[in-house]
Amino acid sequence: MWRILLTEFLGDLKAHKTRALLTMFAITWGTIAVVLLLAFGEGLRRTINSGLLNAGERIFMVYGGQTTKPFEGLPRGRRVRLTEEDMDLIVRFVAQIEEASPSYGRWGVTLEYGEVRTTTYMEGVHPPFSDMRRMYPKKGGRFINDADVAERRRVLFLGDSIAFRLFGPVDPVGEVLDLDGIPFTVVGVMQSKFQDSMNNGPDEDRAIIPASTYRAIYGDRYVNHLLLRPRSVERAEMTKREINEVVGAKHKFDPTDERALPMWDFIESEEQTRAIGFGIQLFLGLVGMFTLIVAGVGVANIMYVVVKERTREIGIKLAVGARKAHIMAQFMFEALAISLLGGLAGMTFSVLTVLLVDSIPATNPAMNYIANPKLSWTITLACGSILMLIGLLSGFLPARKAAGLDPVESLRYE
Repeated sequence: MWRILLTEFLGDLKAHKTRALLTMFAITWGTIAVVLLLAFGEGLRRTINSGLLNAGERIFMVYGGQTTKPFEGLPRGRRVRLTEEDMDLIVRFVAQIEEASPSYGRWGVTLEYGEVRTTTYMEGVHPPFSDMRRMYPKKGGRFINDADVAERRRVLFLGDSIAFRLFGPVDPVGEVLDLDGIPFTVVGVMQSKFQDSMNNGPDEDRAIIPASTYRAIYGDRYVNHLLLRPRSVERAEMTKREINEVVGAKHKFDPTDERALPMWDFIESEEQTRAIGFGIQLFLGLVGMFTLIVAGVGVANIMYVVVKERTREIGIKLAVGARKAHIMAQFMFEALAISLLGGLAGMTFSVLTVLLVDSIPATNPAMNYIANPKLSWTITLACGSILMLIGLLSGFLPARKAAGLDPVESLRYE
């Protein structure tokens, strides 16, 4: 039966090439719209999410704030300043904390190598900082380790941009530079990463040293903030409450006073970012799908015309004993074949376009959002399913009309 259907379809295709090609083009154009919109939407969603995670993955940035509620006879307006002892207390009494690092920070630190001189933002941290902030070293280098912290070593980890400004294309690992006039050895350079959320500037321009070395040089007691990573995303809110209770008990403030201990919750920000990305992708997908539906309506209209033109042929088939199921199958097969052929052409064009655009190097931050389309199995399966559905629906009504024709009246049709 399939061979007969295919033969009849090819015969009709040869007889009406222009009509068939125009109908396929409508499906092709609709498919291109759906696939490209979904691919660019997927790329935008991934870029937004990656830009946030590259500033901090599954962490809380905890800052010292100012009390806004009286507590146990103490007035409001008291300043809360955090130390490494607060971090140790949190790690000890909040079981859900998996990793922690202090962050001491200083603007305007001078880095000098030979004749090259620049200023930047520097941080003093612990080793878990690398994983929490996705500041991974390039091959051949490393991040700050536990021995560096324990021995207060004068070692330095550089962002990739500032490393290039200081050393050019030369690998700086092992080189010695001056940091505020003090010699430091470069132990690693950060892998390049895209970042659209940041704290005190982009990581590519940052210098990192051990927290103990920072304290020994500058004498700071209070941290800029603490970085904490909970073990479970599902228990993040409970973990935040426990952090407030532990720190509140030490610093004597109401645990419900959010301004006493402000937190940048990257887990919550990631959820919001994913929701925004999904909304954007859904909107783009709906726009493309409506375009494809319009093309499907065009296929249905063409199939009605085909039924009308072939009324006598249908009447003859019915008169010699053809079943209604065969007549329906014939026209549904034609509609489905046109939809799938047009969809295949559109899919091929879209894939090539996505690969071409994705290969364009990002020369500025905006290109990371625009020239970053991504195809996925979800997109492919969704488009294939939509095409199948449109092909079946656009062929069903004309096919039912053809199968319902009266043989006698069909034979009289001019």
